[in-house]
Amino acid sequence: MYNFSYFKEKDKKVLLEFMEKNPFAFVTGSFLSGEQVATQIPVLFEERNGELFLQGHIMRKTDHHKAFTENPNALIVFTGASTYVSASWYNNPHIGSTWNYMSVHIGGKIKFMTDDELVEFMRKFTLKFEKGNTGSPTYFENVPKEYLSKMLPAIVGIELKAEKFENVFKLSQNRDEKSYDNIISKLEEQGGQSAVIADEMRKRKSELFPEGIEWDGT
Repeated sequence: MYNFSYFKEKDKKVLLEFMEKNPFAFVTGSFLSGEQVATQIPVLFEERNGELFLQGHIMRKTDHHKAFTENPNALIVFTGASTYVSASWYNNPHIGSTWNYMSVHIGGKIKFMTDDELVEFMRKFTLKFEKGNTGSPTYFENVPKEYLSKMLPAIVGIELKAEKFENVFKLSQNRDEKSYDNIISKLEEQGGQSAVIADEMRKRKSELFPEGIEWDGT
């Protein structure tokens, strides 16, 4: 992980909101041999007694299912918008360009759900992504039993208790105010993911550059 203090988001609420907005996460691990596995799945999370738990489901008999059966250690990575930042936008353009991005990494051990836990999870899962619409035909309780009898045995629910909770919110916090403003302007012109990053930078400007305090380059 890119581990610099000025590229860290310290507010846990902001990090949880980021995860909520970007639930399609990378789940990575390895066999005991070291062979790596990865997949992408939508992930739910909840706090219990001050501890954070992440939940999802994967197909049975895949490489990642077999790996987590053998070695439960896993890393779940939530990613958001990212964008190229040209050094030509800096006061001093004679340095390297870079990439701005946001990422949350959560490490822990995978636990497989029981059949009953999987059913309860699928209720929560379908209700969340159907935006609370219990009348939706794809809400778990409305899905035909014949389909569920085939689908449920083919998947396994997973849960991970967060043992490591790290992040990188690399948003040009190490640049001077004039460069920072120019980066925002250039990114807004580009639109798309660049504009999303620009918006995140704007949210942080007053904290980075309080009025009457000059940036000292550290």
